[in-house]
Amino acid sequence: MSENYSESSIKVLEGLQAVRQRPGMYIGSTGVRGLHHLVYEVIDNSIDEAMAGYCKNISVILHVDGSVTVEDDGRGIPVGIHPTAKVSTLQVVLTVLHAGGKFDTNSYKTSGGLHGVGVSVVNALSESLTAVVQRDGGIFTQNFERGKPTGEVQRTGNSSKTGTKITFKPDGQIFETLELSYEILAKRFRELAYLNKGIKIKLIDERFDVSEEFHAEGGIPSFVKYINKTKNLIFDEPIYVKGESNNIIVELAIIYNDSYNENIYSYVNNIHTEEGGTHEAGFKAALTKAFNSYVTKNNLVKENNLSGEDIREGMSAVLSIKMTDPVFEGQTKTKLGSNNAKTAVESIVSPALQDYMEENGIIVKKILEKALQAYMAREAARKAKELTRRKSALERDSLPGKLADCHEKDPAKAEVFIVEGDSAGGSAKQGRNSDFQAILPLRGKILNVEKARLDKMLSSQEIRNMITAFGAGIGKDAFNPEKLRYHKIIIMTDADVDGAHIATLLLTFFFRHMRELIERGYIYLANPPLYKVTRGKSSRFVKNDDELENFLLDSALSDFNIDNLKSERYKPLFIQLLKYQKHLDKLIKKGYNEEMAETFATYKDMDAKLFESKQKVEQLKTYLDSINAFTDYMNVGIVFNEEFSKYCISFEKKHEKIFIDTHLVSSGDFKELRRIGSYISEIGSSPYKITLKDNSTVEFDRLSSLINFVDTRGRKGLDISRFKGLGEMNPEQLWETTMDPEKRSLYKISIEDAEAADELFSLLMGDTVGPRREFIEMNALNVRNLDI
Repeated sequence: MSENYSESSIKVLEGLQAVRQRPGMYIGSTGVRGLHHLVYEVIDNSIDEAMAGYCKNISVILHVDGSVTVEDDGRGIPVGIHPTAKVSTLQVVLTVLHAGGKFDTNSYKTSGGLHGVGVSVVNALSESLTAVVQRDGGIFTQNFERGKPTGEVQRTGNSSKTGTKITFKPDGQIFETLELSYEILAKRFRELAYLNKGIKIKLIDERFDVSEEFHAEGGIPSFVKYINKTKNLIFDEPIYVKGESNNIIVELAIIYNDSYNENIYSYVNNIHTEEGGTHEAGFKAALTKAFNSYVTKNNLVKENNLSGEDIREGMSAVLSIKMTDPVFEGQTKTKLGSNNAKTAVESIVSPALQDYMEENGIIVKKILEKALQAYMAREAARKAKELTRRKSALERDSLPGKLADCHEKDPAKAEVFIVEGDSAGGSAKQGRNSDFQAILPLRGKILNVEKARLDKMLSSQEIRNMITAFGAGIGKDAFNPEKLRYHKIIIMTDADVDGAHIATLLLTFFFRHMRELIERGYIYLANPPLYKVTRGKSSRFVKNDDELENFLLDSALSDFNIDNLKSERYKPLFIQLLKYQKHLDKLIKKGYNEEMAETFATYKDMDAKLFESKQKVEQLKTYLDSINAFTDYMNVGIVFNEEFSKYCISFEKKHEKIFIDTHLVSSGDFKELRRIGSYISEIGSSPYKITLKDNSTVEFDRLSSLINFVDTRGRKGLDISRFKGLGEMNPEQLWETTMDPEKRSLYKISIEDAEAADELFSLLMGDTVGPRREFIEMNALNVRNLDI
């Protein structure tokens, strides 16, 4: 490994033209996925430094203004004059496409990155970017706007440290959304920490005051255990293999659980190869060969050789390889095509597994018992599958009796609604357009496919009905998405707990057994209205809580007459007030008094550091006394918390004791109260005065009182009923709100959605109690409209 990471290490391949005109070519999309890829591109440079042995710590900060900072302690991007470009190498890296050390194999033997396009694409697609480099004894800074430097590289200080800090703000002219997801980033950083043992990645979200550090000394064996945290394992410690062949480093961790599904998570240079490829093929071949060799040698199974599918039942594996110049199929880099990877993986894994088997006979016996049961179930399922084979269009009588089919024969124009129960099914059948819309009612909840093999699954009448109606078959050998009869499969369930459960069961079924339908974008969720709002003889349907709030706000504002201005001028203000109330409600659920939370939010010096000083806390108490706050509390005092070495204010009355400390002040909800309160105060301060159309006035001391008044005013004269079932709507209403292509809104399911549903379902419906209890305790406060 060369230690000379300098200006000459940076290879320049081509210019940066057209990135802003065609961003999808470089980051995949301008939606949520593309936005997050900007962060991945920057952190991938830091990971490359880690893989080369020069970086241990990475921090990612999500700022309130939408910008992101990624900082590492690597060698720092070179800043001297580039030998061919004749400008600073830092500027070359940030403004020239395909410029970077990853194109020089002496600098990086292996490298990730979405398409190897580097941080220059991030620069091109950012409103602004600032690079700060520490190396060669100095601190060097350069600023950019939409990919163009605003000045030369400047030496802004001295430093004995090394590293690179990139702060960028995604461009609103390019991206459809600018809202980065903490959860999406955390999932990716957790992967990177497991795949690069020893590295520390800290994610800090200043928007909601949350942070997390990802550090996995256990590497991928810990990763495979983490993936299976909600499963019942059939042995405790993963099988671990590591080796190198022809400059390809292979790492593998395998564990088995009592489910009937296989999960292989494969990576090449830290890139998740969702579609697998040659490295996965090599692993599967080695696994099958090793087990069948062991079986034959020990005369354990009298039947024919076990298939790879039998051996992999219940298996979870993480396969990570690192290699130079991997060849990927397609622009998305989700399938490896390098033939030498297959040879390397197979040559390392096969003998290693055989050695493991010789030394761990008890564990191998457990795996083989499970594989043998899978073999027998597969034979039973093979016969059952014949019942579900798709019949030709002429054999219409073979379709399920409950299916109300459509006349359209072209799958691209046809759609089928999966509805729960005969009641909703009846309304849907009457309300649909039978030219292109089919209806398939399901009776109750379908079988939990997580806990059933294929043979048992095919004994379920509801599942057989779906398979037959879809026409694409099921199972590794029989499933053919080209024969699918509908290119829109729409799950339409009630907007309640049971409906959500049924939808989750269905998504788990599709994810486990018809995954390609999700990948092709054929699976949708309907979005039926949640409310019916009636005033006199007229009524309208409202999709969700946000739309209801918006409607009530319009209704209330039509009654106001403020300074002769149109009510629309005040709508943005009241939208902020509604957000204020939501954050206040969350604080109340956490046990804080409403008046208390609002009072502390308006105190100008309120921040977490205040509680480190007894003098400042005493000043706060003096302020509370001066405004006669909380007089119904008999004992108000200052307490020192020894555990955290900080002060707090305690309030007591008969059966209640509340502490105000850093926990309140540091919470995202409290910070939002202060932010919105500050925004409101710029417009006016309490008492808040509203003049109604009849010239009467009302005043409010607190924002929450004003919000309650607006809400009550908006609801005046309205009857608001919440739908609990689709069967409550007549056919015309169901068509108008949920089924009419011109008016409806559908949610297209992505693989990420299905993975989340599958993980959540395993958590809530699996046999492992601990993680389920933890999830319920963490999310209990977020429940709205609980149907009991």
